[in-house]
Amino acid sequence: MTFHATSIAHSKAMKTKILWLQGLTCNGNTHAFLNYTLMERFLEDFTFVHHPAVESDYTLEEVCSRYIETDILIIEGAIAEDFERAGYPLIEVIKRYAPKVSAIVTAGTCATFGGIFKESPYPQSSGFLFCEDKRVTRFEAFEKKVISVSGCPVHPDLLVETLYMIREEMQISLDDYRRPKAFFAWNIHNGCTRNEYFEYKVDNHRFGEKEGCMFYDHGCQGPYTHGSCNKILWNGVNSKTRSGEPCHGCTEPAFPRRNFYSTKKNMGIPQYLPFDVPRRAYLTLSGVTKAFKIARLEKRLFDA
Repeated sequence: MTFHATSIAHSKAMKTKILWLQGLTCNGNTHAFLNYTLMERFLEDFTFVHHPAVESDYTLEEVCSRYIETDILIIEGAIAEDFERAGYPLIEVIKRYAPKVSAIVTAGTCATFGGIFKESPYPQSSGFLFCEDKRVTRFEAFEKKVISVSGCPVHPDLLVETLYMIREEMQISLDDYRRPKAFFAWNIHNGCTRNEYFEYKVDNHRFGEKEGCMFYDHGCQGPYTHGSCNKILWNGVNSKTRSGEPCHGCTEPAFPRRNFYSTKKNMGIPQYLPFDVPRRAYLTLSGVTKAFKIARLEKRLFDA
């Protein structure tokens, strides 16, 4: 599937107008966005009709009480039926803007899939668009306007680059969850600096170390999590797996899972195998790999 914004209502010489609305959220996506390293350049091309933490043109009460011209609507946080902003039902505010904006962007996993709020006491707080089995939960009428940029929190570079693609009216290829394939076509395992340890089944036994893989014993979700964390580093510096922390699968609909730091196994074999790897092939490869002992991989990279 694809997305193609063809109705940005102004010339490229003008700033693209963004309305950022929050549902049930911890503000993590807002804080991640504020860490975007080229914010000054971004603000030369975009302006905020309203943002909860950035200087804006209008107050929350003004944008909720009436329609104000907007190009892109960004949703942060899960949506609950009885949730209000400035005294107005958030769902009704979204429905007022959705038919008129060029694009709707779900910023973060709570807005896309519900995130941790799937277990909240709020009724039907199951995300903005999707639930775990890919069924549309609400807002079917404008589903085709939605682009999902999942993550807990959202990666600021992925969010900003998506906004630029919309501004430039590019055709954007999307996956089944309406995430840009430019960022979500591969998984976190691609680009991981620990791949050789993974191949030879050398596990890491202490968090923070540079050696070893965290898939076999420490719950790393990298082999079956779509995202670009090991290709587009956070703040251009690091990622979870590079720093010695297992990937938690935060871009996926099942996030958050229980027992983050453990790998469930059946007779020593991980219950969930990497994408598209048949169990028989995995068992064969495991048997061959265990016959190898690579001394170089058993040593510390930096001796004390």
